[in-house]
Amino acid sequence: PEVVNGRTHKATVVDLSPWVEYEFRVVASNSVGIGEPSRPSALLKTKAAVPVVAPTNVSGGGGSRSELVITWEPVPEELQNGEGFGYIIMFRPLGSTTWIKAVVASVEASKYVYRNESITPLSPFEVKVGVYNNEGEGTLSSITIVYSGEDEPQIAPAGASALSVSAMEVEVSWQPIAWNRHTGRVLGYEVRQL
Repeated sequence: PEVVNGRTHKATVVDLSPWVEYEFRVVASNSVGIGEPSRPSALLKTKAAVPVVAPTNVSGGGGSRSELVITWEPVPEELQNGEGFGYIIMFRPLGSTTWIKAVVASVEASKYVYRNESITPLSPFEVKVGVYNNEGEGTLSSITIVYSGEDEPQIAPAGASALSVSAMEVEVSWQPIAWNRHTGRVLGYEVRQL
């Protein structure tokens, strides 16, 4: 803290955070040392301001077919800078020039799901998440690539064959399904007996 001249009876405190409650004490000092602090002042809340901290860990993916799931880490209350805090979600298909904008008016929100039947499974989207409060719109996160939800595999495995190993065992083999945007990630196979 700044040392104030002994004949001065007021000081301006700077670099405080917006929309935070503070209390203050004053301590007298001289060449011998520092005295006892005053009683704390009454609580005083600084004025609100536009938020300046963007959400972190913006990512997403998963979800069902025709969904784009976007997630982020919520901004802590002490960085919201005012009432009426919420999130601005902006996204567009990779290569597009037009942003789609959505608003989530919840302080605790950490997820947004966009549903649209025209979304192709596993399509890449550019995504950024920003903040706002009653004072205005704040900072946006940097752009992150998030993929839309997958569809169930549209192709059956080829080359299925069975080989008798013993009286109680049969070995079944097949050719794996190659990954592409239309088949999605194959997480496993199910072998059914007829």
